[in-house]
Amino acid sequence: MAGMRPFLLGLTGGIACGKTTVARYLEKLGAAHIDADAISRALTAPGGRALPEIRRLFGDGVFCADGTLDRRALGAVVFTDAAQKRALEGILHPMVQHGMVAEIDRAGEEGRKVCVLNVPLLFETAMDAMCDAVWVLTMPEEKEIVRLMNRDRLTREEALARIRSQMPLAEKEARATLVFHTDKPESETLREVEHRYRELLRGLH
Repeated sequence: MAGMRPFLLGLTGGIACGKTTVARYLEKLGAAHIDADAISRALTAPGGRALPEIRRLFGDGVFCADGTLDRRALGAVVFTDAAQKRALEGILHPMVQHGMVAEIDRAGEEGRKVCVLNVPLLFETAMDAMCDAVWVLTMPEEKEIVRLMNRDRLTREEALARIRSQMPLAEKEARATLVFHTDKPESETLREVEHRYRELLRGLH
């Protein structure tokens, strides 16, 4: 028998603002964690369903000699050309959303009360429309740039291009149910997240 539909908690925010850390912590607290990036990586991993269409649209130049996707080469194309970025999103977003809906259904069948939808482009893809609440993680742009440069070994220009390719953080904050400022020790952020999550659970009973 199918279970109840879980409470859908959208989790989004700036790049390198700690979304995965927070989502994994919420998973430890009992939520189902549905990770859009993980689904996207599976679609573009060797043998992934998205690869034939990516090759058709972007050509052999974004693939390595062994047939695997050259993510850096593809990133160089899509983060400097808005039309190319939209073309890639047109391939990936419907496939990712289909995968997420299947995982939400599975979580409901398992009796999970809350599904955390960890989606960097939650607002850009209008997936916030399916969420019961949206939590946004944010920090000052300069700190975000430095974190992203360190995490992904990018130049300042590359980091800025990635940040500017997304909706401005101020706009995400304005559309959030709750905003978490993550430019502080991780333990403080997670304490705040746990407090808010337990509040949310109490409201579900």
